[in-house]
Amino acid sequence: MVQSTTALKPHAPQLPETGFVRIWQIVGNKKQNIPALIPIGRTSFLNGVKSGKYPKPVKLGERTTAWRVGDIRALIDSMGA
Repeated sequence: MVQSTTALKPHAPQLPETGFVRIWQIVGNKKQNIPALIPIGRTSFLNGVKSGKYPKPVKLGERTTAWRVGDIRALIDSMGA
């Protein structure tokens, strides 16, 4: 029987199957007790986006920016390799 990674890490943050995630869901928010998917600071992540190291965001509204779940999954997979 194969265990999933979520079974091994019960407190690991989870991504939805499809859709978008906001920056605080990616880098976490200590004040709201939201764990990070990627252990990096907000400014470092945004600098990586600007340099092309991390995926570009999508504007969902005038003041709403998000990242595609598929792009974040691919980033996490590439970091683990």
